[in-house]
Amino acid sequence: MSGHSKWANIKRKKGANDAIRGAMTTKISREITIAVKMGGADPTGNMRLKLALSKARANNITKDNINRAIQKGLGSSDNSNYEEITYEGYGPGGSALMLDILTDNRNRTAASIRHIFSKHGGNLGETGCVGWMFKKKAVFVVDKETFDDEDTLMEIVMEAGAEDMEADDESFEITAAPEDFDAVEKVLAEKGIETASAEITQVPDTTVKLSDKDTEKMQKLLDALDEDDDVQNVYGNYEFADE
Repeated sequence: MSGHSKWANIKRKKGANDAIRGAMTTKISREITIAVKMGGADPTGNMRLKLALSKARANNITKDNINRAIQKGLGSSDNSNYEEITYEGYGPGGSALMLDILTDNRNRTAASIRHIFSKHGGNLGETGCVGWMFKKKAVFVVDKETFDDEDTLMEIVMEAGAEDMEADDESFEITAAPEDFDAVEKVLAEKGIETASAEITQVPDTTVKLSDKDTEKMQKLLDALDEDDDVQNVYGNYEFADE
């Protein structure tokens, strides 16, 4: 289908300040290290590493940082015992938020996230309070600057098992079941179609349009979460007010 891309409307452009860029490098490097520890350094048989490397490329993480993270995982020089947790809560305007957490100190992280939520007009909820509003999906974004033939792209990805494709002024957005990530990724690579991003993410069933005031609050909340090293990913069902 063509038309306005709901998911592109929900995603926000990452802040460019140094604190957020530094935190993003730390988070992605940690994810690469843990993925290598758990499944080895070959992304072909390690989906977690493949996704982490894709995220690294999308966020312009340097090759040196990527290689250091891989070597750290191979050498198991990091003895920290990281725990994976999902936090759920509510943001400004009644929006729903889900957080992927990777921490070596659950109590520290819980206190920090609770403080961030309360400071910026939200509140941390109980497990399951908003998770039912999201579905895990494989999502690929193709910029129209690199490939602009919508009909051809639609045919290619649908034959590979994609569920849907939407378009906005700048890009095509392809969604598939998580188990079909490899098949869609493979056919795009075979056809020489570059992706701006390729990830397995949480997509909301419905969205909440924020007011101007709540949009400003949400921006500050997201920036604060981005700066926290323990927050790996943030998913939401918000739409920002029109600029």
